[in-house]
Amino acid sequence: MPVINIASREANLKRKLRRHLRSLGFEKTEDGSLHVNGSGKEIVRTLHRSQRDERLKASRAFISAHSEKLLPYFASGHEVLPKKISPVLERVYAGTLEGNLFRLASLTWSVPVSNGFGRRLRYLVWDQHNGKLIGLIAIGDPVFNLSARDKLIGWDSNDRSARLVNVMDAYVLGALPPYNFLLGGKLIACLLRTRDLYDDFATAYGGTTGIISGKEKKARLLAITTSSSMGRSSVYNRLKIDGTQYLKSIGYTGGWGHFHIPDRLFADLREYLRDIDHPYADLHRFGQGPNWRLRTTRAALSALGFKEDMLRHGIKREVFICQLASNAAKILKTGKGKPNLASLRSAEDVSGLALERWLVPRAKRRPEFKDWDSSDLIDLFGNQSRMLRSLAEKMEREKRKAEGA
Repeated sequence: MPVINIASREANLKRKLRRHLRSLGFEKTEDGSLHVNGSGKEIVRTLHRSQRDERLKASRAFISAHSEKLLPYFASGHEVLPKKISPVLERVYAGTLEGNLFRLASLTWSVPVSNGFGRRLRYLVWDQHNGKLIGLIAIGDPVFNLSARDKLIGWDSNDRSARLVNVMDAYVLGALPPYNFLLGGKLIACLLRTRDLYDDFATAYGGTTGIISGKEKKARLLAITTSSSMGRSSVYNRLKIDGTQYLKSIGYTGGWGHFHIPDRLFADLREYLRDIDHPYADLHRFGQGPNWRLRTTRAALSALGFKEDMLRHGIKREVFICQLASNAAKILKTGKGKPNLASLRSAEDVSGLALERWLVPRAKRRPEFKDWDSSDLIDLFGNQSRMLRSLAEKMEREKRKAEGA
């Protein structure tokens, strides 16, 4: 490509980046770094807005094709009887109705859901009493560098490379309405520390090959990390039942990342890297280095002459760890020992405890969960809402017709 065309592409790409960051509320400080005015959940949602709108737009055909079959699985408040809630885990596989339901439900999240990478286990959490969806769980390979986790365990780089295979990250974790009004998010989070997940992991990945090292490893699910998308988490904090801690706060992320660079701009950055023959343009397998998208974005910004601080969005997320074995930290540190699973309960047992601890008392104090109608979920799909509202009205007419018959 002629030099003049590359220079033109660079100038255009710089303008698009600056314009996008200004639209999110970012300002440039005196030292050249980025700063966003304000704080709290609304700021986080604003920063994710472009990325979420892109995901919904890209999913329009999927939503149109599957909504009629899937929307009936979402509950209205009057269909939820707190004392009879009966949570059950169902493993999700690609290409199934359950996989489609997981995808549709995750599109309601105000912060876009990652697809995960590497090893993955995904679950729907059902209310067996009414056949409605309570929430979602997905765990996948963790990021290689997470200072709060590594400091807690006491890892150096060699320890981490050898034993990270025993850790997963919960990249989707939460309850759907109306169950989230009843602190259902706490129930969902507690289900990470269950024998069900431990055994499923052993079956799927007990004998595995390290993606980075390429070495055969005997993997055991000793710990799961997760982070709050909205900064500090009131749902995950103080998550303890009968003296057993299910999630423990271990610090905060550094406020670095790439979520404020939406897919369309990332595609432009990759195309620019191809133009200048940069190897990161298509270096996208996890085995070629952790967090490829972050590295690729950093490489493109650097080539364009931007400071690395453009990747400092300033949103520090609270990091939590769930230790499935009571001696998990020790084994992860030393690589020696047998997991102590004496306090690891089944999902059924944990659900019963969580219901008594949080959901049933909450329902008595906050009965307004009954006002939620499943059709209200449609408003969470943003610019797809009009299409879904029309579909919901059609389904309601057909339901009334059937009931009349």
